[in-house]
Amino acid sequence: MAKRSTRSGLLGELSAEFAGTMILILFGCGVVAQVVAGGALTDPPGGLGDHDSIAWAWGLGVTLGVYVAARLSGAHLNPAVTLALATFRGFPWSKVAPYFLAQTAGAFVAALLVRWNYTEALAKADPGHTTKTQTVFSTLPANGNPALPVHEWGAFRDQVIGTAILLLLIMAITDMLNTPPGANLAPFIIGLVVVAIGMAWGTNAGYAINPARDFGPRLASFITGYNGAWRDQYGNLYFWVPIVGPLVGGLLGAGLYKAFVGRFLPSAEPEPPGRVPAPED
Repeated sequence: MAKRSTRSGLLGELSAEFAGTMILILFGCGVVAQVVAGGALTDPPGGLGDHDSIAWAWGLGVTLGVYVAARLSGAHLNPAVTLALATFRGFPWSKVAPYFLAQTAGAFVAALLVRWNYTEALAKADPGHTTKTQTVFSTLPANGNPALPVHEWGAFRDQVIGTAILLLLIMAITDMLNTPPGANLAPFIIGLVVVAIGMAWGTNAGYAINPARDFGPRLASFITGYNGAWRDQYGNLYFWVPIVGPLVGGLLGAGLYKAFVGRFLPSAEPEPPGRVPAPED
């Protein structure tokens, strides 16, 4: 019975990670499809949205995905989060690879739904399925704009920094020894963090800050006609950047939080002022 219970528990966690990440990508890739594909068909072009709507929809997608999955799995929705929590918060290492797979699968399925729903708009806006609309699904240096001289190593740097910011803040927001948000507002605050990163760190590499968010949709686009999905607009092999960069950055950000804040926090809540401490048992 114990073994069956353990397997069922892990299955529920993976199911929640799948569903939460799917919600994240449905809103995230969906809004980019609306802006990039739909906006290209308006007169004047771009009438259906802009960068701010993309940033807000990604942040709301994170918030809603976390609310879906939080009770069962902790709502990592991001391999960089899972790896950081295993390294610094005691998350079981045996669950790291299964979480990675569930997150990537959720992102993959969501991207297929977006691809299917926007089939006609994408075909009209970009009949060759090139980097012009590849950004609907996965990130590119300088968002695919060859006029901005950002290549894979500049994008890698950007992903390390952006994900370090994300994990430093997630560690702070979820640290019960710090001052975490009350009234179940942590998912909303984390969503705002993603909005802020999108608005401040979105130009160089499209702020993937999540390996599953990028690889799952990239794979979905590849099998549905985007033959150049693994490369950037310069022809360089690029898919590894939003995988390795966030994993490195997540560890860096979580480590910085522990070094500068976490290790100085009290190990338990202090006695309220004026109260006589209870005697030791």
